[in-house]
Amino acid sequence: MNFLENIFKQLEASPDTSFLQEIHDGKPVVVNGAELLDMVGHARAFISQKGLKKGDRCALLAHNSICWVAMDLALMAEGLIVVPLYARQATAELVAMMMDCSPELICCGDTELKNAVKQNWPEVPAQFLFDEIFATRANAAGKPRLADDDPVAIIYTSGTSGEAKGVVINAANVGFILERTAARLDLLMNGSVGQERVYHYLPFCFCASWIALLSYLSRRSLVTLNLDLNKLSGEMRAAGPDYFLNVPALLERMRKAVDEQLWKTGGIILAIYTRAKAAWTRKQEGKSRVADAFWLGLAKGLVFPAIRKKMLGPKLKGLISGSAPLNMETQHYFAMLGIPVLQVYGLTETTGICTMDDPRQVVPGRVGPAVDGLEMKLGENDEIIVRGPNVFTGYWNRPQETAKVLRDGWFHTGDQGEVDAVGNWRIAGRIKNLIILGSGHNIAPEPIEEKVLHHLPGAQQVVLVGNGRGYLSSIITGSVTREQAQAALDAVNPGLPHYKQIRAFHLQAEAFSIDNGLLTANGKLKRDAIAARLKNEIEEMYQVKQAS
Repeated sequence: MNFLENIFKQLEASPDTSFLQEIHDGKPVVVNGAELLDMVGHARAFISQKGLKKGDRCALLAHNSICWVAMDLALMAEGLIVVPLYARQATAELVAMMMDCSPELICCGDTELKNAVKQNWPEVPAQFLFDEIFATRANAAGKPRLADDDPVAIIYTSGTSGEAKGVVINAANVGFILERTAARLDLLMNGSVGQERVYHYLPFCFCASWIALLSYLSRRSLVTLNLDLNKLSGEMRAAGPDYFLNVPALLERMRKAVDEQLWKTGGIILAIYTRAKAAWTRKQEGKSRVADAFWLGLAKGLVFPAIRKKMLGPKLKGLISGSAPLNMETQHYFAMLGIPVLQVYGLTETTGICTMDDPRQVVPGRVGPAVDGLEMKLGENDEIIVRGPNVFTGYWNRPQETAKVLRDGWFHTGDQGEVDAVGNWRIAGRIKNLIILGSGHNIAPEPIEEKVLHHLPGAQQVVLVGNGRGYLSSIITGSVTREQAQAALDAVNPGLPHYKQIRAFHLQAEAFSIDNGLLTANGKLKRDAIAARLKNEIEEMYQVKQAS
């Protein structure tokens, strides 16, 4: 039984069980197993009427919704290859991806998206709105037309330093990963009974988010879908999740929000919280004092449970974090509150996942061991290379690009890493992001950027530059003064070797974003584009420093 047959089996076996819900004006709109299958049936009938054949590509351009889920399941069930696209991405970039994969059909979530594509692509293939698709009167069912080696999705990479590439993922890739996620989630739930509740806000067009969705459906979970990021905090509490998938940026904001709220509240609660935090930090550093156990015990009884309940609801068993390394201090912070944060590492080319933290043995700062059945090792320049059933079959229509990363049966991730004696991995950064100074020193920028950012609460991003130069400089975005920036560097530099110290900086109020073209669709820095856009400012940093 393949993964899609299993999901259909779960829906059929639980016709009255709620699977998905959206929040509209504070009220849930819910679909159960029977209703979701009915929606899938209408979409399958529509697709069949259009005469599409197995293996045809179909673009799915919409924000997260129940309709998105039903459409995805229907397309795969009909043997089509789904091309999920990010609705917030620049239309020109979306059109370039679609022209690359030549879809027979484009399914759009709303008229605005449909019209934007038409304006940028006059020869656009047939486009249909969700409203049209699900309004069809016919209903089709039957076993999904899917074999293990059939491609089910082409997911485009973020394109941090060039043109996005379409990653072809087949049914076997997905089935393997879903078995591994189920095993880790079973450990997290630790024998809990009843239906699992999950909150989800990350776009389904990204691989890890899509895999999470399929995992939830396979487990008969109730998934609350976020439709408005401005309502995250309230919806998270209302959903009462057991766990949910996150990106580090949200966890950082949640942590800062708690600190800010307690500073405003003041009083005895703040006093207990502040002392307990200090005690927890000393405990991690092996420098505990006699009174620390008292303050931690007091906080665990009076303060931490209230924070957990107000922040994330009463049922939460853990948070899952991916897409980028999580600040170790943030991971320690949530552990202090009694909330384990499990890190996941992977790429689109590995069907979203290579490693997952074991809930029984979380090591802060690391991303857990490789999932069972996957081989991981270090290659040249400490590059992580992997081999296993989750590794993709190749890039769409790019045999040369495929040959560069798939060599002798191993996928070369482009990430630098290290592994400890018990198999827990740490990700150092992207090899292509390495800064090579004029002295020949190779420097991974990400860990240093994270250290500086930690000392600058008002900053949005810190980006190191210095290829071919005599020293490192940094670009700092957000609401930061020169005095604050210098103080942060003064705090970080002494702990770094001389060649990793930052000697100059440039402040920029406007943060790098998707809209200004300096972040990818999933929020990663476009370092080459940043260097090109700020070429003059970078040159000025080096001229000023040399002149001084």
